[in-house]
Amino acid sequence: MHSHRTFSHLLQAMGEESFDDDRVRHAAWVARCVGRGATAPLGPGDLTALSEWLTPHVLPAGTVVFAAETPANGVWIVRRGQLELSVGSDSERAVVGVLCPGDVDGDIALLLATPPPYTARTRTDAECLFLSPRDFDTLMTSHPAVARRWLTSVTQRLSLGRDRLIAGLGSPLPVRVAQLLLDEAVDGSVRPTPRTLAAMLGARRPELHKVLEEFERHGLIRADADSIAITDADGLRQLTAKALSR
Repeated sequence: MHSHRTFSHLLQAMGEESFDDDRVRHAAWVARCVGRGATAPLGPGDLTALSEWLTPHVLPAGTVVFAAETPANGVWIVRRGQLELSVGSDSERAVVGVLCPGDVDGDIALLLATPPPYTARTRTDAECLFLSPRDFDTLMTSHPAVARRWLTSVTQRLSLGRDRLIAGLGSPLPVRVAQLLLDEAVDGSVRPTPRTLAAMLGARRPELHKVLEEFERHGLIRADADSIAITDADGLRQLTAKALSR
């Protein structure tokens, strides 16, 4: 009964909306190029050394940090809290990513002079460090070592995105779903909606629903109305490893 009720919520989340899957897919793949972990351009020591360039902002929950399809307003580094990346209106929006402490966004949009494809708003009260476009440009031109590391970071992120795309080609859908869930998990929870996950996979939503239902039946995940919790990450990794060894 629990599984049936849970996945009825998921099916509702997969419902048709006023924006198309191509837009969701594009935004979701751009969101995967956020600087995080080993690919973040600045470490804690850098943030201290570059404090003269970075402006702190304390932002209450629900604050729009930057908006989709508008000129990039600068580079944002999350120090505390979470930022949600989404497309669509408040009443009909698909989450395509979540920024956590240490994550960096806005740099690629500035470097390419393109607007972000998604809106960033604070999920919780948050603290961010901010680089204006002018300060970012000055930092890149006056600190060659920082500029080199930043461009290396961007290259790593774009390379990871390419590798993920290639790895998914020709793999069975359950394997692709398992790998995507592992890639998108933040603290063991996947926030992008099933509709977003389906768009990222290029899969039909009923097909994704069947895979997720099977994963839950085997204790790999636990789904609720707004997130998917990974309960057996090793099991998902084994699934992908078996497929790669064939």
